[in-house]
Amino acid sequence: MNKPILMTACLVVATPALAQTGGDPSRDPARTEVWKPVPAVVATPRDAAPSDAVVLFDGKDLSAWEGEQGGAAPWAVADGAFTVVPGSKGIRTKRRFCDIQLHVEWRTPTETKGFDGQQRGNSGIFLQELYELQVLDSYDNPTYSNGQAASIYKQSIPLVNASRAPGEWQAYDIVWKAPRFSEGGGLVSPARITVLHNGVLVQDDTVLSGKTEYIGAPSYSPHGCAPIYLQDHDSRVSYRNIWVREL
Repeated sequence: MNKPILMTACLVVATPALAQTGGDPSRDPARTEVWKPVPAVVATPRDAAPSDAVVLFDGKDLSAWEGEQGGAAPWAVADGAFTVVPGSKGIRTKRRFCDIQLHVEWRTPTETKGFDGQQRGNSGIFLQELYELQVLDSYDNPTYSNGQAASIYKQSIPLVNASRAPGEWQAYDIVWKAPRFSEGGGLVSPARITVLHNGVLVQDDTVLSGKTEYIGAPSYSPHGCAPIYLQDHDSRVSYRNIWVREL
């Protein structure tokens, strides 16, 4: 007595699968499911670096950095941030990097009286020590467009000006793809950069024409992985919460 009922139940269960494939095994959705490799788990705690990141500044010291000419990094650390000491020259990471995701928070001085253009809150983040993402107070502060905040200095104008007022913390989230060179030193692929400034896209997979130049056109010369460099441009710009993920 129970057999007909059981068979009917089985047919009901099977009907959706049969409807999806139409009896054609090539239409089975499982054929396009990929289970391996399984992506690694990365924890993303609030207000902290991802679990697989290299923390370059934790608010306490500059042990991950050194001076431009070697030795201890000479910038001032206080209140969970560090600040440029004008005239002390730039600082760079002790570690070398190629392709990275980089998070940097920065703040220009509140006092702006007597300063404008490139003299207001100027610093810079150099990827591989050669390619500058401009740091500048560009809040109601006209200057040349390829030299304002979030520009690839003297190369690429940001899509928009997402700057906050002087004295407010700002953030760059950067994806950097290093240039590739052949064994003979020729350029195989140029550097590329994507930047979000305060959460707003300002550089969209921008292709760089070469290393940053103050005078003249940019060009490439072969190099390998290199440190991240922060510029001393005689302004008391502050930094905090710096971390990097190697890609």
